[in-house]
Amino acid sequence: MADINIKAQAISLYCKQLKLPTFCDYENTIRQLDSNMSYEDFLLQLLRTETEQRQENNRKKRIKASKYPYIKTLDEFDTSRLKHVKEPFVFELAGCDYIDKHQNIVMIGNPGTGKTHLAISLGLKACTCGYSVRFYTAASLATELVEASEYKRLTKLEKQIAKVDLLILDELSYLSFNRHQSDLLFKIISDRSEKGSIIITTNLEFSRWTELFDNSTMVAALVDRITFRSHVLNMNGESYRKDSTTT
Repeated sequence: MADINIKAQAISLYCKQLKLPTFCDYENTIRQLDSNMSYEDFLLQLLRTETEQRQENNRKKRIKASKYPYIKTLDEFDTSRLKHVKEPFVFELAGCDYIDKHQNIVMIGNPGTGKTHLAISLGLKACTCGYSVRFYTAASLATELVEASEYKRLTKLEKQIAKVDLLILDELSYLSFNRHQSDLLFKIISDRSEKGSIIITTNLEFSRWTELFDNSTMVAALVDRITFRSHVLNMNGESYRKDSTTT
């Protein structure tokens, strides 16, 4: 018995040194194997379990780094409520091909039609597929950019945002931005043109974006950069906010 304990401790030590934590659960793997399976089968199962666990851990890290306000999945999204967007197209977007192509998604519609829910759901799919994502409301990003500018951290923040594969900019409609905020937001969006993807949710048609930005001459250029290589989803419809937290 003492010899078995020493071996178990040695295995645990090697697992820690080699950073193979799931190998420590080898006894459970042995119990699950068929008696006719070989040593190679045993090793293969250990490696498969380790790989799957690492993938799941990395997925959780990406989700945590994305800073979603809450978790909403595509399975929870009622696509039948969409009057102007076909369900197959939603699941096509969930395949994340638009991220590889550096395309954008702009969701335009009245409040309560599921824009934020769908944006988060697509972001979660991206995390599962191995992409890095960062979620902001437009107001929170504008505030963070201004604060970074004041404390000489703007370049660092801009580089951090530029590195993510998918930037989600939610609620571009509730607050207007002054000239400084407008310029900072414009640079973030402009720098991603053909280099990274953006999902934007808004209640306002493009023609009304002059109501948001103090720098009205910049709006045309901003819309041009956002809509270039983009999927524009008409999300107008009946609100179901009374039935859920979706916005």
